[in-house]
Amino acid sequence: MALVRYNRPNTDVFSRSFNDFVDEFFNIGEYRKDNFMPSVDVSETETQFLVSVELPGMKKEEINVDLEKGRLTVSGERKFQNEEEGKNYHRLETKYGKFSRSFYLPDSIDEETIAAKYEDGILNITINKSEDKVKKQIEIA
Repeated sequence: MALVRYNRPNTDVFSRSFNDFVDEFFNIGEYRKDNFMPSVDVSETETQFLVSVELPGMKKEEINVDLEKGRLTVSGERKFQNEEEGKNYHRLETKYGKFSRSFYLPDSIDEETIAAKYEDGILNITINKSEDKVKKQIEIA
């Protein structure tokens, strides 16, 4: 089996046409509209699931965390707030728009213990595992 280098979409200069570059440069507002997808880290310990979502520049009132039928959803909208009259942007790499990230949780969680804390642009969600449903080692007699 041969290994093939992975190139992220829209990062390889030669895979994009000249028109894409021109459109990005002159139509910044349209190009970046509804293009925000926060990065998420999901980890697990013996007693908890941990979800960290990067949401820089947002207020906690702009973020929604929902749990429905075993599906955890983090959603919201990151709005462009730096519009000033007479200010022309030549490059705008920050992404804005509505987002929604969903994750199905295992049956072993305790839904009553879900907690969310937002600090320094990171949303940290902790979900305890149910002690009744956690895998236990059975000793053989």
